[in-house]
Parts: sequence; C-alpha cells; structure tokens
Amino acid sequence: MDTIRIDILNPKAKKLLENLEALNLISIKKDSKKRFKEIVKQLRTKSTSTPSLEEITKEVESVRAKRHGN
Repeated sequence: MDTIRIDILNPKAKKLLENLEALNLISIKKDSKKRFKEIVKQLRTKSTSTPSLEEITKEVESVRAKRHGN
C-alpha cells in the first residue's frame, strides 16, 4: 500500500475523494499529530506569559496527589 499526502484546494475534490473511499478504492485518514501541533501552536501564541518551573512543579504535584488520593 502506498501512502501520499494531498492538500485539497477545492471542496469538489474532497467530495470526489470521499466517493472513492465509499467505493473502497482508497482510505482517508486524518493526521491527528498535525492537528495537535496546530492546536499547541495556537495556544502558545495566545499565551501572555510562560509559567515558571515552580508553578509547573506545583501543578504536577497537585495532579499527582489527586490521582493517588492524597
């Protein structure tokens, strides 16, 4: 099986690909890794400040305590 990446420029092309998938001629898979990276990038650009190492450590310890019932 060969894998290729296609950037769809026209919505009509997407419909054609969906029709090919319905005929079991191709398989369409979304790239969740890319989407995750895009979301993280958007969140980072909207952030006004970066948490300090102390703040991160405090949050991690809080979550761990809740998880372990402490």
